[in-house]
Amino acid sequence: MSTSTTPAARPKKVAFLTAGGLAPCLSSAVGGLIERYTEIAPDIELIAYHGGYKGLLLGDSYKIGPAERAAAPILHKHGGSPIGNSRVKLTNVKDCVKRGLVKEGQDPQKVAADQLIADGVDILHTIGGDDTNTAAADLAAFLARHNYGLTVIGLPKTIDNDVFPIRQSLGAWTAAEQGARYFRNVVAEHNANPRMLIIHEVMGRACGWLTAATAADYRKLLDREEFVPGLGLSRPNLDVHAIFIPEMAMDLAAEAARLKAVMEKHDNVNIFISEGAGVEAIIAEMQAKGQEVPRDAFGHVKLDAINPGKWFGDQFAKMLGAEKVLVQKSGYFARAAAANSDDLRLIKSCTDLAVECALRRESGVIGHDEDRGGVLRAIEFPRIKGGKPFDIATPWFVSLLASIGQPKGEKVHVAH
Repeated sequence: MSTSTTPAARPKKVAFLTAGGLAPCLSSAVGGLIERYTEIAPDIELIAYHGGYKGLLLGDSYKIGPAERAAAPILHKHGGSPIGNSRVKLTNVKDCVKRGLVKEGQDPQKVAADQLIADGVDILHTIGGDDTNTAAADLAAFLARHNYGLTVIGLPKTIDNDVFPIRQSLGAWTAAEQGARYFRNVVAEHNANPRMLIIHEVMGRACGWLTAATAADYRKLLDREEFVPGLGLSRPNLDVHAIFIPEMAMDLAAEAARLKAVMEKHDNVNIFISEGAGVEAIIAEMQAKGQEVPRDAFGHVKLDAINPGKWFGDQFAKMLGAEKVLVQKSGYFARAAAANSDDLRLIKSCTDLAVECALRRESGVIGHDEDRGGVLRAIEFPRIKGGKPFDIATPWFVSLLASIGQPKGEKVHVAH
């Protein structure tokens, strides 16, 4: 919500920040915002906080001057975030103190709000996933309670594509395309060893959309390939043989029996898994052994620490009689890519609307609102939350599973 006492007042100074993990949209979104402000409101001063909420708390910012405005189109060609990211939860006071972002006894939200006021910021654009926009929502609520005259506008970045009620998050299409490209090289390792099991771990904590979309994009790449079966270069060896995602129940023994038949016939098996698939089983196993489950500042399990890909590899290796297991993760390759043409169009429509909303002091998260007929609008912060599950009944996914010979499985409840 806008907290200004004069909602229609034209903003004089605007700040940007990017936060959370990377996605193939951050650089382009920053560039798009700069371009649009320069086109329709060149008199408005622009700054960017360095390193997300960390930079905001520390008062560390870039000034966006004429040279940066002129060079903004270059940002569309790059991945990552030129202004830097961090994972900071403003309501986690203990973590902020521990990291030296605020002093003992300080409220991080008040420190952030005071810094915005000290910098003369009227509009804050946050570009991030559900954690970033939840933090933005918390900050907006704090500003409203304390009558700070500032408007917060979010842009939805998450390659998981799992934010309620947003139809498509920025960067997710590109991440799927890049993950497919990554696996196109990795899969050639199948003939480096007999009875090879290749696990492709794709990002997706509670949502399997990216894993499913990556597998679908990869198979489109195969559709354009030529093969020489007589010399062992055949599509079945390069194909996807199984897809495991958090939303879909899996009968481990039944899948092992099915995949063992694939191994016997083709001498290799390729599995795509979401990093969040099987996490509950892994956690239960760790806790049974008395091991501590590592978590981040937001309370999320650190998936890289518990290593789901390795767990799946260990489970299937013996059951399939694999001689070698290769676990490969495409996440960092995919999430740091520059946005593709589909995402660039989506980013431009969202950044253009974000600036329009800023000029009329309307806050919210910009996205196609699934609860409002898919219209692109500023969605109210209280309605934004992460953990939106992928619908495994989606026709293209049902067809994908059928085409690789995998039972569609039962739908499971995914907590969010």
